[in-house]
Amino acid sequence: MANMSSVKNPMPSQEPDIRNKNFDEVALGYTEQQALDEAARCLNCKNKPCTQGCPVAINIPEFIKETAAGNFEKAYEIISQTSSLPAVCGRVCPQELQCEKYCVRGLKGEPVAIGRLERFVADWHNAHSTESAVRPESNGHKVAVVGSGPSGLTCAGDLAKKGYDVTVFEALHLAGGVLVYGIPEFRLPKDIVQKEVDGLKALGVDIETNVIIGKTLTVDELIEDGFEAVFIGSGAGLPSFMGIPGEALNGVYSANEFLTRINLMKAYKDDSETPVMHAKRVAVVGGGNVAMDAARCAKRLGAEEVYIVYRRSAEELPARAEEVEHAKEEGIIFKLLTNPTAILSEDEKSVSGIRCVEMELGAPDASGRRRPVVKENSEFDIPLECVIMAIGTSPNPLIKSTTEGLETTPRGGIVVNEDGLTSRDGVYAGGDAVTGAATVILAMGAGKTAAAAIDRKLSGKE
Repeated sequence: MANMSSVKNPMPSQEPDIRNKNFDEVALGYTEQQALDEAARCLNCKNKPCTQGCPVAINIPEFIKETAAGNFEKAYEIISQTSSLPAVCGRVCPQELQCEKYCVRGLKGEPVAIGRLERFVADWHNAHSTESAVRPESNGHKVAVVGSGPSGLTCAGDLAKKGYDVTVFEALHLAGGVLVYGIPEFRLPKDIVQKEVDGLKALGVDIETNVIIGKTLTVDELIEDGFEAVFIGSGAGLPSFMGIPGEALNGVYSANEFLTRINLMKAYKDDSETPVMHAKRVAVVGGGNVAMDAARCAKRLGAEEVYIVYRRSAEELPARAEEVEHAKEEGIIFKLLTNPTAILSEDEKSVSGIRCVEMELGAPDASGRRRPVVKENSEFDIPLECVIMAIGTSPNPLIKSTTEGLETTPRGGIVVNEDGLTSRDGVYAGGDAVTGAATVILAMGAGKTAAAAIDRKLSGKE
């Protein structure tokens, strides 16, 4: 029977004053009954408007239909036909800007909680399935994938399912890319990522860690070694800074370093070999999901005051609404329409504060958002000991500088055509290495597009 409730089933979660002191997952996931009830809200529209918002083209009405019937494994099979990382996407994808944005139920209420249902189905499968993946017969073609983030893993998985011998080269000691070094444990548990990686290994994907393409090996050497195609999914790991005084002081981090130490190196543990500062007062500069992650991590490290310093208003915050809401619930202080002009020090070595000016919104800029301008005579200081810069990243120039004839944009992104093909024949790219920092699901879509193009080329279907 259809559920005509105008609101989603709420997501069970830890209480804010408890979760802001631990790194356990905040959202606890739907119960079976909640999943059945939420799935019954889907109208199973014939024209499937929700699917147009999914970068990996999941058959959303069909998987929800099976969920509503209690056929959870069948629902998982439908998702897995086009998505290599369902348990990940169900947790971190901005569904409100993608599939849920087009849900008909959203016209007169809240859309169906597609992301929460995807997470439920994936978690149910991981908890109950005893079948192991069947490794396809090799078709004799070799493909190299650079980077084990969402675009690389998706490309590798799609090709492995078609019988390609795929080797993934990862610079760090653990596979997963931004899924393991960038997104905190309380948003995406690392055992979830590991299960997805293990599933790809079961398909025959070989993952070699501690290999830096451009240092250990070059793209040209991979081709010389017999790889018939190379996919570059190396992400955007080069942090940006503002260029203001004081950014070289002790206590100033890029969000990349801060989150990598915490997520990958477990710096929040007392016995960590790569500790991070446990400051009492912290400012995070930026307004995206990375800024929210850094601020919430700082709070969990024991900070009494954590500020989000963002130069635009709440309406322009680029972070997901859910992440902003969670941050506010956990006690993060938002200093909006505020811009840093200098990082202060009393001893010329360590951070003692941050100097800011108030902003006001003027005419729209090239992005369509109103441009922030400085309000006169509005300078003020915030005393603190740590500043985290979360104002964006760009692709690392290493691969560009070591690969002959690889065309890139002025911002360092690799130039590709609609199939993900670069200016080098047989070399493809996708994800943040092309676009700069974006979402997990968009990176997965790019990996999927490139995998299809590589298959067409190597199988002679072009």
